[in-house]
Amino acid sequence: MTPRKNQLSRAIVLALLAGGVTACGGVRDRADVQYVEEPASNLYNRAADALDRGRYQRALTMFEEVERQHPYSSWARRAMLMEAYTHYQAQQYDDSIENAQRFISLHPGNESAPYAYYLIAICHFERIMDVGRDQGTTERALAALNDVVRRYPDSPYARDARLKLDMVYDQLAGKEMAIGRFYLTRDQQLAAINRFRNVIENENFQRTTHVPEALHRLVESYLSVGMTEEAQRMAAILGYNFPGSEWYQRTYALLTQEGVAPVAVEEAERRGWLRRTFGRVL
Repeated sequence: MTPRKNQLSRAIVLALLAGGVTACGGVRDRADVQYVEEPASNLYNRAADALDRGRYQRALTMFEEVERQHPYSSWARRAMLMEAYTHYQAQQYDDSIENAQRFISLHPGNESAPYAYYLIAICHFERIMDVGRDQGTTERALAALNDVVRRYPDSPYARDARLKLDMVYDQLAGKEMAIGRFYLTRDQQLAAINRFRNVIENENFQRTTHVPEALHRLVESYLSVGMTEEAQRMAAILGYNFPGSEWYQRTYALLTQEGVAPVAVEEAERRGWLRRTFGRVL
């Protein structure tokens, strides 16, 4: 089981198995099970045991039986969300989303509703293969993750959602950088500048790992088109925010090579260049 699956397993235990609900051992390995009327707890625990063993279809069938036999019980509500989680474990993300949405529509005020929203977001997040090519999936993941943060800002789910948002935004910023670098190889400086500026001006990208390089590439691009003062401004912002970075060292070397003097912090502040800064000082 991956660390992410472990994390979700812990979350589902906290959300659904509180109060001493544990899986019972001793379930016989039978392909066909004859269901008879029995206590909800027995059915639920047998389903949980099948889930722990990775027997997802068996677990789903048993969780569904909890709902069928005991539709108005608290066990049925738990089973409904566990069906969504089981589909997630089986990488059946559409089915997982559908079950989680059904839970939310029927029990919007339930204490496990935050987890249902989180599970929907994670299903979208898991399906992101390439943020640059798969824009629709990326947008749905961002919307769902932001929804978790907006609805439950102080919850553990929101904390994890923020981390995943940062991961997605970092990949999106990386895609912008790749396109900008491509334009540089084609000597299309203005097109490259637009991409690099988006990385430093988009508030979702300003804390990503790509900001120092974006500032350096802007220095490089501005110098190549003769916009020396803009190059000095970007260099000053880079030096102010990331003074010890490799990218500032490369920028300083480039300015020296081109015979352009770096602007001191005091002068940059006097010119108003540092009133709007980027990266870690935001």
